[in-house]
Amino acid sequence: MEELNNNSNEVEVQNPVDNDIPHDKSVRLMSPTRMVVRRFFKSKLSIVGLIMVLSLFAFCFLGPAVYTQWGEIELDESGKIEYAIAETTYEVDGVEYTLRQTTETELKDNFLAPPSSEHLLGTDNEGYDIFVRLMYGGRISLIVSFLAVFLITLLGVILGGIAGYFGGAIDNVIMRICDILICLPGVPILLIISTALDAPEYNIDSQYRIYLLMAFLSLISWPGTARLVRGQILSLSEQEYMVAAEAMGYSVPRKIFKHLVPNVMPQLIVQMTLSLGSMILYEATLSYLNLGVKAPYAAWGTMINIISTNQDILQHHLNVWVPAGVCIVIAVLGFNFVGDGLRDALDPKARR
Repeated sequence: MEELNNNSNEVEVQNPVDNDIPHDKSVRLMSPTRMVVRRFFKSKLSIVGLIMVLSLFAFCFLGPAVYTQWGEIELDESGKIEYAIAETTYEVDGVEYTLRQTTETELKDNFLAPPSSEHLLGTDNEGYDIFVRLMYGGRISLIVSFLAVFLITLLGVILGGIAGYFGGAIDNVIMRICDILICLPGVPILLIISTALDAPEYNIDSQYRIYLLMAFLSLISWPGTARLVRGQILSLSEQEYMVAAEAMGYSVPRKIFKHLVPNVMPQLIVQMTLSLGSMILYEATLSYLNLGVKAPYAAWGTMINIISTNQDILQHHLNVWVPAGVCIVIAVLGFNFVGDGLRDALDPKARR
């Protein structure tokens, strides 16, 4: 009998029957935000992209505070000696002789210097430190791209939200404006505007020309975002919570920007992240075409523009233009990897 009691006690300990704790209290729930973060960091490409982006930001924004040996527009005027060899061939009694003469030229600026402890990546054709200009050029490229994407998203959300909510004639007008803007050739228009900005009466600082150009580019690039927001709002406006909001008498701005737009934010975040890479390429293209930042300031595209006017640098001085190209590739790949990771993490049909 005592042995039977002991056995029954053991069974009761292993499988308790009189447990007053509700089953739902023993389950640890995970919030949607935490679930998205968890899925995002499960992707190795997302982590790689995040590391690439954060490394670029640290390099561009913290680097100049650490590496203070040279300034952005500070020339290396330590000078150097350039040697040139001239050959002269003449003939005496049927015998050809070659006379070689070496000339020395003392230069003021130390341009096209090779990488050294004095200049980590050497100097460009003007005598500016390439390593420092990479950092400051990256600041301009990243800031301009972020501002352009933010402005495009803001305009797209406002106009797309209004078109999708009101519909009818308002929707018709906004969508026809979108059709017109999509048909506009962006690069030729930017060429005309850039030429106009060079007029002496405007007297625009060369450092800020690219901001004006990207602002105009944003004004003609919002239709894609507006169409995305409009389509999403058209489908969401028929949901039950919107019918309830209508019955409670909420104002139109509150229904659009507090109930409809937040439900479109996952798609917008993904589109913004992917658009950052495209904007960096666009800014680099404008700078390469000499439409962006003017000397003595630099952007990544401007640093590559050197090879279009000097073939010798293209062939024999890779340290002048290759680092800027590598930074552009890292930035575009990093933002695309992060965008792909966010798209997968925010997908409600993704496997948990």
